[in-house]
Amino acid sequence: MDIPSSKPPKNTTKQAGDAAEAEALRYLKQQGLHLLQRNYRTPGRGGGEIDLIMATGDGTTVFVEVRARGAGTHGGAAASIGFAKQRRIVFAARHYLAGQRHTPPCRFDVVLVEPSGIEWLQAAFDAG
Repeated sequence: MDIPSSKPPKNTTKQAGDAAEAEALRYLKQQGLHLLQRNYRTPGRGGGEIDLIMATGDGTTVFVEVRARGAGTHGGAAASIGFAKQRRIVFAARHYLAGQRHTPPCRFDVVLVEPSGIEWLQAAFDAG
């Protein structure tokens, strides 16, 4: 007879990422942004994904990458957004904007969710 474990199941990386995105979304809404789309993905392989697409009160579209790390080792969450990741986010942003009637002002933000709290890096990188 199997006895069920009394331990709760360990969170997967996906569950941890989803929880960090939910926390970042709550935070950004508290700062006055509103959600346009969550988990925007380009079709096909090798494309990109944007965790959150938000809008500011002045109409700026904000493409948000959410990063979570359990510890500050290896540079923390910000260090995990390298050039290749930025390039995929920019690709996905261009794809999203191609489907819009007009191109609004845009920026790329990063929200770091770490045990010490949330840090919002506005205009963290550009499409350059």
